[in-house]
Amino acid sequence: MLRHATSSGYSPSLAATIVGLLCLGGCTQPRPEPVAFTPRPEWTLDHGAVVRGDRSQRTIALIFTGGDYGEGTPVILDALRDRGIRASFFVTGQFVRTPQFRPWLRRMVDEGQYLGPHSDAHLLYCDWEDRARTLVTREQFEQDLRVNMKALRALGALRGLGPVYFIPPYEWFNEDQARWAADMGVVLFNFTPGTGSNRDWAPEGHRSFVPSQTIAHDILAYEEREPDGLNGFFLLLHLGSQRKDKMHPHIGPLLDALLERGYRFVRVDELLGNRESRPADAK
Repeated sequence: MLRHATSSGYSPSLAATIVGLLCLGGCTQPRPEPVAFTPRPEWTLDHGAVVRGDRSQRTIALIFTGGDYGEGTPVILDALRDRGIRASFFVTGQFVRTPQFRPWLRRMVDEGQYLGPHSDAHLLYCDWEDRARTLVTREQFEQDLRVNMKALRALGALRGLGPVYFIPPYEWFNEDQARWAADMGVVLFNFTPGTGSNRDWAPEGHRSFVPSQTIAHDILAYEEREPDGLNGFFLLLHLGSQRKDKMHPHIGPLLDALLERGYRFVRVDELLGNRESRPADAK
């Protein structure tokens, strides 16, 4: 169940995230004392994670995730650069270890996009049918995430003084992972449900397959009919997929349509209030 971060029915021990610094590679020296980071009342929470920001602000955080596939990445980066838009990218260890993807990762850092972890081995944290049943140990979770973050730091990402933002593999998690991440100084968050944008991974023949043009249409239709539109949204799309009907050619026109409707695009760390906006070409 989604809920706003109000005092009613809300557990700070599960929903609060913790900010702090992680040493490179999970070294054994004592970590700095973490600073409590309490979700704001206007944010929406699900299983201990923020899934939507301030609904009164006409801002969107574009979220792109990548694992085995990334063929759409250069087209997406071009679309963002040409429009001066900053977005957030979350990739697995497999994505980082794929040689042809490395120049694109460096480009994300150089062009001021946010580059964060999506787990090293893309683990399934909890049961699909029984979400409360955790499938990984805390040690497995922490080791996997540290490996992922170490690889990203080697590329120049995650160098700021703020928290590390993390979207979980499969975009599926429970309160255990939200709490474990917080104890590591990591903010676990997830995409905002409703638009169906995340369906762009499904290949033809899969029960979840929807044509890319329909996905783009559904995003704009949702924006038009909902009272709060896409305000405070984490709008998630994928960097690549097995499908033949690719989503990335539709990204530019979709961005243009949302810009015309008055939206401002920000990085996830800006939407959650950790940084000031900078031009898209800032280093």
